[in-house]
Amino acid sequence: MSESPFPSPTAEVETVTPNELYERIDTGESVTLLDVRATDEYEKWKIDGENVESSNVPYFEYLADDPNDELFDPVPKDEEVTVLCAKGGSSEYIAGLFAERGYNVYHLEDGMKGWARVLKLRKIESENENKNAETTVIQYQRPSSRCLSYLVVSDDEAAVIDPLRAFADEYVSNAKARGAKLRYAIDTHVHADHVSGVRSVAESSSAEAVVPAPADARGIGYDASYRTVEDGEKLPLGNVEIDVIHTPGHTSGMTSDRVGDVLFTGDTLFTESVARPDLEEGDEGAPEAAKTLYETLQERILSLVDETVVAPAHFSDSATSADDGTYTATIGDLTESMDALSMSRDEFVNFITSDMPPRPANYEDIIATNLGERDTDDEEAFELELGPNNCAASRDSLTSD
Repeated sequence: MSESPFPSPTAEVETVTPNELYERIDTGESVTLLDVRATDEYEKWKIDGENVESSNVPYFEYLADDPNDELFDPVPKDEEVTVLCAKGGSSEYIAGLFAERGYNVYHLEDGMKGWARVLKLRKIESENENKNAETTVIQYQRPSSRCLSYLVVSDDEAAVIDPLRAFADEYVSNAKARGAKLRYAIDTHVHADHVSGVRSVAESSSAEAVVPAPADARGIGYDASYRTVEDGEKLPLGNVEIDVIHTPGHTSGMTSDRVGDVLFTGDTLFTESVARPDLEEGDEGAPEAAKTLYETLQERILSLVDETVVAPAHFSDSATSADDGTYTATIGDLTESMDALSMSRDEFVNFITSDMPPRPANYEDIIATNLGERDTDDEEAFELELGPNNCAASRDSLTSD
C-alpha cells in the first residue's frame, strides 16, 4: 500500500474509508483535513466543501529524522483530523507522527484514489410526479470529479445515460435490483473529462450502446457494435420514450435526451453554468462554437416549458443541490438565476470565452479513448480521469445569489 518505504510510526492510527468521509461531509459535519500530497497536485484537485477545512503540507517535509515542530502547527490538537495522500501510504505514516504527539488523527484509506471510487445515488423527485409516475430517475454523483450519470427505469426496462467506465457493473446491478433489464447505454457526446462506460455496460449486460450520429461523425472507431441516433428520434423504454434532441455547442455532436419532464443535458447546461466551447476545436474554434451554443440554449432548451427539470452531466463546487439532494433545477429557475441565459449573443460569446478554466487533465487521451482510437485498460482509464472535470465555461458560478 505504501507509496515509498516509510518506517512504521510507534503510535497506531485508525483508518477512515472514503465513503465514511463522504458521509460526514454530506451530512454537514465539520471536517478537518491535512493533505500531504505535493502542493501542485493539491492545488489542482482536493476534497473541499463549505464544512471542510483543508490544509496542505507535502509529505516529504516530514521525512527528516527530527521533523520541525512548525510542520505540525496547521493541525489543531483539539479537533479530529484526517490525513490523506494520493494512495494511502504516506498519510498513514504521517498520521502516526501526529498521533505520537498526542493529536486525534485518522488517515484516509487509499487516499485520493479511494476518494475517486465514491459514488452516491439520489432519486430525482420531480415536482410533476404525475408526469413521471411510470418512471424512476436515479442520479449518480461522483464527488471526486463531480461527474453525474443517470439510471432511468420504466416498467421492466432501464437506460443508463453518460455512464462512467469505473462504475459499469454498478449500473447493471442497480437496474437488476429495480427489476429492470438495461436496454440502452447512452452517451450524450464524446466526453473529455472521463472515460465513457457505454461499451463496458453493453458488454456486461444486454444493453445497446447508443451514441449521437453527429458524435459518430467525429470518427468513432469502437471495436464493438453501437447504434447512432439522430435529432428528433425516439427510443422506446418501458412505458415511455426517450426524445433525442441535438444540442451542439460544447461539441458538434452534443445531444440531450428527454424523458417526461426531465431533460438530460449532458454538458450543454448545468445548474450553475453553461458548457465551455473549446474542447473540440480549440481556442480558435471556441467563438464559433459559443455562437452555436447560444442558439442551442435559446432555441432548443429554453424554449421548453419552465417546469422541465435540467439534469446535467456535471456539477461544480459552487452548485447548490435541490431539495431532493440532486443537482437539478427547472428551466424556469435557471432562466431567473443565470445571467448568461438572458444575454445577447455577442455578450454571451464574449462572456463565456473570457474566463475558461484549464482544460480537463489528460483530455486528449480521454477523448481518444472514448473515440476508440486509443486502447486503454480499466486501471489506466481510472488514472486518466483523476482530478476535476473542468467542462463548464467559467471557473465560478454564473448564477446570481
